[in-house]
Amino acid sequence: MKNKQQHDCCKNHDHKIDPAETKARPDQWTCPMDPEVISDKPGDCPKCGMALEQVPAIPGQTLYTCPMHPEVIEDAPGDCPKCGMPLEPMSPVDGDEHSQAEIRSLTRKFWIAAALTLPVLLLAMGGMIPGLNLHNAIPRSISKWIEFILATPVVFWAGGIFFVKGWRSITARSLNMFTLIMIGVGAAWLYSTVAVFIPQIFPDTFRMDGEVGLYFEAAAVITVLVLLGQLLEARARSRTGQAIQSLLGLAAKTAHRLTEGEEEEVPIEHIKKGDLLRVRPGEKIPIDGSITEGSSHIDESMITGEPVPVTKQTGDKVIGATVNQTGSFVMKAEKIGSETLLSQIVTMVSEAQRSRAPIQKMADTIASFFVPIVLAASVATFIIWSIWGPDPAMAFAMVNAVAVLIIACPCALGLATPMSIMVGVGQAAEKGILIKNAEAIETAEKVTVLITDKTGTLTAGKPAVTDMIVIEGADMDALLGDAAALEESSEHPLARAIVNAAKDEKLQIPESTDFQSTTGGGVSGTISGKTIRVGKKSFLEDSGITFTKDLETEATRLQSEAKTIVWIARDKQAEGILAISDPIKESSAAAIKVLHEQGIRIIMATGDNIHTAEAVGKKLGIDEIHAGLSPADKIQLVRDLKAKGEVVAMAGDGINDAPALAEAQVGIAMGTGTDVAIESAAITLVKGNLDGIAKAIALSRGVMKNIRQNLFFAFAYNAIGIPIAAGILYPITGTLLSPMIAGAAMSFSSLSVILNALRLRKTL
Repeated sequence: MKNKQQHDCCKNHDHKIDPAETKARPDQWTCPMDPEVISDKPGDCPKCGMALEQVPAIPGQTLYTCPMHPEVIEDAPGDCPKCGMPLEPMSPVDGDEHSQAEIRSLTRKFWIAAALTLPVLLLAMGGMIPGLNLHNAIPRSISKWIEFILATPVVFWAGGIFFVKGWRSITARSLNMFTLIMIGVGAAWLYSTVAVFIPQIFPDTFRMDGEVGLYFEAAAVITVLVLLGQLLEARARSRTGQAIQSLLGLAAKTAHRLTEGEEEEVPIEHIKKGDLLRVRPGEKIPIDGSITEGSSHIDESMITGEPVPVTKQTGDKVIGATVNQTGSFVMKAEKIGSETLLSQIVTMVSEAQRSRAPIQKMADTIASFFVPIVLAASVATFIIWSIWGPDPAMAFAMVNAVAVLIIACPCALGLATPMSIMVGVGQAAEKGILIKNAEAIETAEKVTVLITDKTGTLTAGKPAVTDMIVIEGADMDALLGDAAALEESSEHPLARAIVNAAKDEKLQIPESTDFQSTTGGGVSGTISGKTIRVGKKSFLEDSGITFTKDLETEATRLQSEAKTIVWIARDKQAEGILAISDPIKESSAAAIKVLHEQGIRIIMATGDNIHTAEAVGKKLGIDEIHAGLSPADKIQLVRDLKAKGEVVAMAGDGINDAPALAEAQVGIAMGTGTDVAIESAAITLVKGNLDGIAKAIALSRGVMKNIRQNLFFAFAYNAIGIPIAAGILYPITGTLLSPMIAGAAMSFSSLSVILNALRLRKTL
């Protein structure tokens, strides 16, 4: 006995809106008897006592919600009144035009603001740049007006949106990062503008070469940096919409409908339940339904993620957007519109993506306490100096109050997170790990459970010959070559694996004659005067083939490992078997070991059968196995684990994984998988190997540690600088902190954050 191992649903614009599809307004309740009664919470009508009912949305109306605060729902696009984030459309296919318009607007403002800021920065810092002393070329009496003219449109035109969001945060009593930006930028601009128009109110101690220090460059640069962050965030949200569009693009656009024996091509939206549709080889199945006539092999990998096409016969269910391969059949439409599996997946992905909270929430939470403290300190400084300060008391009061605001400018706080993220993302890319958004880094640090798909994640994702066993005296290479010669003409889904195995061994594939194919059995033909049969054991038995006991024993062993057995016979003797399966990736076992060492529990969730799943799970040491799962089952598994308090990461590569990838706190897609899975996930592993997940977890922990250090630096300078700027040292030393020194301290705090973030290049 010889044993050889092979190493190796588009949008419907015409249909009528079903009342059941209208969206409820969870923020508005009304009385059915007295519709003028509107409440923002459920209860009883104050007029008649009837229970209030939710106000439904207008059919076809697009509602917008905040990804951080899903209870916020508006009729039009805008910003969240609580956190300032742009609202997103609740419909999975609406709002793309609005998203692109937002990106275009931010892009235009960013580049114009950057162009205006550059000369302001050069004028302000020119004296510090070797070989570029603009202070000698342009008198300060003129350059300060140039700075004012250029910086003002940057602050109020390009950065006006931040003032709107900041003011809204104050009126909504929900202070956030935009509150800090508004105060910091506004204080720097206001102080500088006063210094330009009425410099005489400032004492001489705050002058350099007879001129009061200006901070237009600080206001402009902060505005440009924040604009860049907003632009990158908008583009990330746009990719979410592109993932939905990719899903919808999978659906067939037309179908061949049979009406009284006549065939006509009609748009998908014209199909009704009960219509008979003809599907030819190579076409997409137009809608969910069942076969009424004919049979075929159907590639369902885009839905199930499984690589082997499925044989379908009369009475079997078929799924819209999957691809018919070999046969022609007639099907009956049973589900249309939002009822189809593809539409349900689109909805699940959309809902899961909207539920994500951005990483900036941490900074906003800190800011909600920080901003009132800074404001209180500034106001207290102004009052104390205006009452007890030396003459001119009001000038000292204003200068010190502004110094407090300038040193508390949120530049370092704003850089604390994105600098670490930028460096971390760059390091991850070098290791073949693509990170779509910053939230994934924050959350990956806390992952306790990893749910992984089988096919394409733990395994290679396509059938391959893993074992070949022949009887004594048989030539293994010759037998494989004969099998490949017949399978080259076969339509069977496993035929390609046999042909590829022969090509991998660089075998000479002989020519065959008298080729015959038996549906559901196998193939036969003549090679070098010998009759060769390849297929199921029952197919060979019907031809009177004899089998050795040893070969049958080996076949039973391989079947117990969830491998598909293909028999090869020459004339009347079975001479060998091929074991075909989806082979486990070489990196999977080592990766799972590392993940276990990181304290992460591994769960396999696959649409494959339980026997195959258990065979793979046993070899790899998987902690828990769930087999035969649909996309809805996978997303429910994620939700159940989250409900138990687990932080869930989901790794997958197929469309069937997309909803679970989006629902999990961290979605991880294999780079070898479908575009939709990649777009739905927050992290993509370019090489498609599981060891990238262990690297991503380690990277996230390093980045988050760095972010916490940065936040400490940002607030430590404020904790030290604010009291000094307020004048706490004046009674002892007789010195005050000039706003120029406050600006330098602010810049130094930003520099320390940047340098600390750059350390990640060496530590990761």
